[in-house]
Amino acid sequence: MGKVEELYQWFYQKRAEKCAQALTKNGFHVQVFPDTTSAAQRVLELCREAQSIGFGGSLTLGQLGIYKALRDSGKTLLHHGLPHLTPQERMEIMRQQQTCDLFLSSTNAVTLDGKLVNIDGTGNRVSAISFGPQKVVVVAGANKIVANVEDAIQRIKEYAAPMNSKRLGFDTPCATTGFCAECSSPRRICNIVTVLEKCPPRTPIHVILVAQSLGL
Repeated sequence: MGKVEELYQWFYQKRAEKCAQALTKNGFHVQVFPDTTSAAQRVLELCREAQSIGFGGSLTLGQLGIYKALRDSGKTLLHHGLPHLTPQERMEIMRQQQTCDLFLSSTNAVTLDGKLVNIDGTGNRVSAISFGPQKVVVVAGANKIVANVEDAIQRIKEYAAPMNSKRLGFDTPCATTGFCAECSSPRRICNIVTVLEKCPPRTPIHVILVAQSLGL
């Protein structure tokens, strides 16, 4: 690891530790890991007792290789992002995710005062994070840590949403210009804003913070 990488590692570790303290005070179960290898190992440990596992659309989980690691486990994997699915099959999987044993996701942003902030187009991901599954695991790289909710929403609309719209091939203004236009496009992915200020009482949420840059 070079000196620049070491500086980033130190910086992300410190931010993740401070964020973890605030999340813990807000009722979340939180752990900080230095890299994707150790984080993935912990996620798979949390998956061990679950039979049905839902996957929110997440580049972070892909970077950790979670779906690939579980593919031959014999568990029911509810992944609506697989390429061979029809629109009807995707919708049915998203409905099943709402009552699965364990729902895996990332978050669009996490604040230094311990809040999870997300913006969805359809709402299946933020719905499952908030209520329904018996347990939720949220994985986030330290690059998603911001000061407060205002900064979180700004980050999502100015960075994550245009990048995700482009990645998904959506015909939205931001996918063309790279800038949010507060559009009314039918493919708009900024329809639902959720802020989890405290861990929901009926939904145990485990937050895994990784001292690296992951996802968007």
